[in-house]
Amino acid sequence: MDFPALLLAFGKSLLFALAAVLPILNPPASAPVFVTLTRGVDGSTRTLLARRIGQYVFFMLAGAMLVGTYVLDFFGISLPIVRVAGGLIVASTAWRMLHTQQAASDDKAQMAQSLTDDNVRIQAFYPMAFPLTCGPGSIAAAITVGAALHSPRVPESLANFAGGLAATVLIGLSVFLTFRYAGRLLRPLGEVGLVVFLRLSAFILLCLGVQIVWNGAQELLRGL
Repeated sequence: MDFPALLLAFGKSLLFALAAVLPILNPPASAPVFVTLTRGVDGSTRTLLARRIGQYVFFMLAGAMLVGTYVLDFFGISLPIVRVAGGLIVASTAWRMLHTQQAASDDKAQMAQSLTDDNVRIQAFYPMAFPLTCGPGSIAAAITVGAALHSPRVPESLANFAGGLAATVLIGLSVFLTFRYAGRLLRPLGEVGLVVFLRLSAFILLCLGVQIVWNGAQELLRGL
């Protein structure tokens, strides 16, 4: 294939991956949760968390896109099972958030002191990156995109996957920027408004988890 054709395949794959994954991942919807979980943490630690979450989101999406189908086939796991398991995690996390009381000042200070470099790495991945930001829906979408990017011609297949990986880079960057400036974006809501917004976000997240479980269960039941 000539270079213009490869460039066109790259562009189409980039737009296809963005359109398929970014609306499901939806970084602004997770911003209130990030602000609440990092309440009382200094700005540099919050920036480090946001950067690590963006990196983890990139690695998870890229890995799912490149080898997701092969890993699931190796272990004999189907996408509906992934949806059910991930949906249960999302629903459980949202349920805890929905019934969590506001932390006191001493609790916030203790939380800030407990976030060492090692803890930042751990908490940046679970639960912040997975499943709150990049959940089973996003991973399933990335696996589906990766399966669609294969082509009988090797150069075209390489161009397709290059476009898909470029899309994951842009998605990870959008997550970082959204979380990095989430406090400024949500500051006009005030303390009470943020609490109300968090409760609504937790309820929506709970509904989303139940919906993910139901979608996976429906596919499993149709296979019986």
